[in-house]
Amino acid sequence: MNISERLSLYIQLTRLHRPIGILLLLWPTLWAVWIASEGHPSWLILFIFTLGTVLMRSSGCAVNDYADRHIDKHVKRTQDRPLTSGKISEREALWVAIVLALVSFALILPLNPLTWLMAFPAAFLAASYPFTKRFFAIPQAYLGIAFGFGIPMAFAAVQGTVPAVAWVLLLANVFWAVAYDTEYAMVDRDDDIHLGIHSSALFFGKYDVMAVMACYTVTLLLLAVAGLMAGLGIVYFVGLIVAEGIALYHYRLIKDRSREKCFAAFLHNNWFGVAVFAGVVADYWVR
Repeated sequence: MNISERLSLYIQLTRLHRPIGILLLLWPTLWAVWIASEGHPSWLILFIFTLGTVLMRSSGCAVNDYADRHIDKHVKRTQDRPLTSGKISEREALWVAIVLALVSFALILPLNPLTWLMAFPAAFLAASYPFTKRFFAIPQAYLGIAFGFGIPMAFAAVQGTVPAVAWVLLLANVFWAVAYDTEYAMVDRDDDIHLGIHSSALFFGKYDVMAVMACYTVTLLLLAVAGLMAGLGIVYFVGLIVAEGIALYHYRLIKDRSREKCFAAFLHNNWFGVAVFAGVVADYWVR
């Protein structure tokens, strides 16, 4: 196998060809960077947290495929993944994950010691999440913490402390993750039942659509609270109204529980994150 073929397998292993996961992780991190910097983030902080997000998500995907290597063999959608199909060895996948995580840690070395310390629970959350599907009824909530830990890290990097608003933003991200990943879980519901995997779609059962919309509602309320705590103005809240419209559009997509439309709703969450981010940036800009 030549270098280009091996590189292609690594791209598939780390899902770099499917950037939706990076975006869902990146937007909350950027919300935090902008708010922590009061609208004036440094280019260094932006570079570190953007690239770090890409690297840690990619590392997490490699760990996920390692954790699910036996399960994925029984799911048509995942049977051809590089690790599952045997094109990449288990040891190789772990080394990819470790190297990416180490490079990500090296990125934050120019930052303060508090940010270094917070990198350890962040790495633990990212590495342990794939295994929570075996025992945790709503692993999507754990995912929300893992995907949102860039929020307190961003405040630590910019301000040298983690104020209350950071934890409110993190909690908002947890509810958002439960919303969008339940939409994703609704696509895999039948496979998860067959394989004995836990998911929020199975936990909520016939109330899954209602639960998704409730989570969007709580997300928006918490984002509103965070905005008030951060002293954001009317433009930010216009962004939240746009995000609310996007959430209502998702209801139209998922209400009939069509696999294709549920997956479309999941992908469309990128625009929910964009709407909130645009509101934050625009609010600081108009001042």
